Amino acid sequence: MIEVKNVCKYFYRPYREPGLKGAFKTLFTHKKIVTKAVDGISFRVDEGEIVGYIGSNGAGKSTTIKMMTGILTPTSGEILFDGKKPYDHRDRRAILKDIGVVFGQRTQLWWDLPLRDSFDLYRDIYEIPEDEYQKRLKYLNDLLNLEPIMMSQVRNLSLGQRMRADLAAAMVHNPKVLFLDEPTIGLDVLVKEKITEAIKQINRDCKTTIILTTHDMKDIQNLCKRIVIIDEGHLLYDGTLKDIKKRFGDIRHIFVLAKNELDIGTMKAEFKDGLDVQKGEDGYLEVSYDADSLEAEEVYKYLLSHLEIKDLKVDETTLSSIVRKIYEEKSI
Repeated sequence: MIEVKNVCKYFYRPYREPGLKGAFKTLFTHKKIVTKAVDGISFRVDEGEIVGYIGSNGAGKSTTIKMMTGILTPTSGEILFDGKKPYDHRDRRAILKDIGVVFGQRTQLWWDLPLRDSFDLYRDIYEIPEDEYQKRLKYLNDLLNLEPIMMSQVRNLSLGQRMRADLAAAMVHNPKVLFLDEPTIGLDVLVKEKITEAIKQINRDCKTTIILTTHDMKDIQNLCKRIVIIDEGHLLYDGTLKDIKKRFGDIRHIFVLAKNELDIGTMKAEFKDGLDVQKGEDGYLEVSYDADSLEAEEVYKYLLSHLEIKDLKVDETTLSSIVRKIYEEKSI
């Protein structure tokens, strides 16, 4: 479907010293500063997959997406979309008909037109036959409940309504690949759930390949079985959510505030390598254990029998904490 082969994208800007003198000297120097936005990334996305494409701000996500959609041309390497290059003018028109895009922070709809008119314009742009267009519109209306807002100006829609409308607009021509950039940003919990379920349904019904970029790890967990993590232009991880959790272990953290002191050494010796205990500055003990090798009941029983507990909190290892650890270590 989509193959990214050792792709690099470098941006060059003139070297400039500060001040007026520095600006003048720039006119006579060929010295350049190179920014490696993407540096040797390779991965493949198969038909029907939902892939989470994760990275911190400035990691190279947007640059990669722009190359995959043909907006930018790689400095080296190549990207193939069904064997064609999206940035090649000879293939670009055909590939654009197979791509849909949703931006969480900006709309692709016409601001002053009723929503239905925006859809009609997309019908003409993508040259969709009328019978196919009506069938598609009915499917999207049933899925996203668009009928009540169909004749409303886009400018008058709420954020949740606009996101539903943008998702429908991206799917009206039934693309093979859907790029979602922060599709649930700013939405309340109920609307977010509806958008997430709609995306899952589209993937099931239409076999649409979906590439999701987001900072919301809950969206990744709800939608994706596979994630690709990049940082500073380099690929850090490409694999399943299940595998990444297995590598880091199912670590649980218990935070305990007690009236009496715990003999930390004795507890560590009791549970050996499967458990760690640290005392925090706030007075809480942090007891960390691997749920794959220790039963929660054993740990709780030990704490309850040795401490007069005033407060207790439990935290599981989340995808957010795993990704944070990968960023810190810059490897996996």
